[in-house]
Amino acid sequence: MNYRIDRQDTVPAYIQLYRHLVRDIVDGVYPPGTKLPSKRMIAADTGVSVITVEHALDLLAEEGYVETRQRSGCFAAYRQAGDVRVPGSGSPAATAPEPAEHMAGEFPYSVLARTMRKVLLDQGDRILVKSPNRGCAELREEISRYLIRSRGIEVPAGRIVVGSGAEYLYGLIAQLFGRGRIFALEEPSYSKIRKVYAAFGISCEYLRLGAEGIPTEELERSKAGLLHVTPFNSFPSGVTAGASKKHEYIRWAEARNAVLVEDNYDSELAVNQKPEDSLFAMDRGRRTVYINTFSKTIAPSMRVGYMLLPESMAELYEQTLGFYSCTVPLFEQYVLAELLRSGDFERHINRVRRQKRKGT
Repeated sequence: MNYRIDRQDTVPAYIQLYRHLVRDIVDGVYPPGTKLPSKRMIAADTGVSVITVEHALDLLAEEGYVETRQRSGCFAAYRQAGDVRVPGSGSPAATAPEPAEHMAGEFPYSVLARTMRKVLLDQGDRILVKSPNRGCAELREEISRYLIRSRGIEVPAGRIVVGSGAEYLYGLIAQLFGRGRIFALEEPSYSKIRKVYAAFGISCEYLRLGAEGIPTEELERSKAGLLHVTPFNSFPSGVTAGASKKHEYIRWAEARNAVLVEDNYDSELAVNQKPEDSLFAMDRGRRTVYINTFSKTIAPSMRVGYMLLPESMAELYEQTLGFYSCTVPLFEQYVLAELLRSGDFERHINRVRRQKRKGT
């Protein structure tokens, strides 16, 4: 199987094995209906215990990548969902419509209500206290743990900034990096990105999207010092950047001493994304700022997002924007922290992914 399990890695062995298997299942090494090697064979080939293999296979089954048949073994169950749409050319003035504000993930209200009641009982009048500037420690710690589990992103809680949604975080980026810099955006792209930057007086370039991201010739002609991309599922085109293109973005930024902004909107509910594909993880957090929100995965009313800062930019943020108060009430932060801590958030994500794979 040629899977390398790094025992020095902070990521558990069963998660490493799970990621190797997901990659091969998604890439078609194991087409739908194909039987996977036996647990003992996988254990022997990778040098891990059978119990470790069982944990990885249980996770694959829970997420719908495989199905287990009694006395027969595990069979690949993943099917590719649709073709990628290639965007046409268009004028920057003709901005794309905004994504529909609906409860795409249909987070269970009963779970949310139960969690809110628990937070009220556990935290009491602590919910009335002003939040620390970057967000409460409990939420930032849980986000840090969640990202290493789900995306292979390692970032300490001290470099996580919590804010009220993506638009607020775009504004922080504009203030942090906008002085004297041109920003490059995908064309087409989510209209609020360019609207927020325009509101802060940022000069923007628009780089045409191709089938796998921004073409090389578009990057080469750019004079920008910051590139804002949505590599997982660019809206409204649906384009996903491949690993080669992501590495090209990183090389482009290194050559120009530029900043990358990875806008991870809508990636949580994608059924075929591999954790190791994050720009932030591939870049090892050197010059990439990562943004994500909970609005799509929980509810539009949950205006909570977070931003990951590279180590080299943490001090700049503190000096430039450290005076800002956190814009998210402590109650909502504690609720999200509890959803992440309890596993309810990930169970919900896995349930939605299974439903999407089955086409329901």
